[in-house]
Amino acid sequence: MEFSEKLQELRKSKSMTQEELAEALFVSRTAISKWESGRGYPSIDSLKEISRYFSVTIDDLICSDEMISVAENEKREFANKYLSLICNALDILLVILMFIPAFGNGMESNETVSMLALTGINPAVKIVFIVIIGLTILNGICGMIIANFNNPVWNRHRLVTGVVLSILAVTVFIVARQPYAGIICFSFLVIKGFLIAKVK
Repeated sequence: MEFSEKLQELRKSKSMTQEELAEALFVSRTAISKWESGRGYPSIDSLKEISRYFSVTIDDLICSDEMISVAENEKREFANKYLSLICNALDILLVILMFIPAFGNGMESNETVSMLALTGINPAVKIVFIVIIGLTILNGICGMIIANFNNPVWNRHRLVTGVVLSILAVTVFIVARQPYAGIICFSFLVIKGFLIAKVK
């Protein structure tokens, strides 16, 4: 008998609904539904809670092949969590572009200034710089908050948004002849790309 069938049987033996079991195990009803339909496995911690709640051993709940799947899922979730954390941190780190002298202050000047001190360029271009960096930082902050909800779909969308914003920032800074800012953004983009390739 597979884990999904065993869990259903244990739940029904206590005359519980999926909602009631979810509350008892501190998980969502969707998680219980997913486990009972065989579309996924609980984490090791959730398995411990299930075995404790129903007074059975983990070996009674899950066979060795299923345990390997659980371990692989945990490893993948762990890697994705840290990938997301690092990419969020890189997005937030772009705040340094607001304060370090990484921008040329117009064609007539050889000085480099921070984004906030830029005066020698078109104000509309400066606004574009601030909006792109601001959106990237906001994306990183949202990513840190979303990471607490452990929703892979949100994390994936946020990760894609971060990469797109990074590509946009690199493009805008290079086109606007701001090589230092472009190199910083490009470096962060390369780190993200390397980490994504390594995890996937």
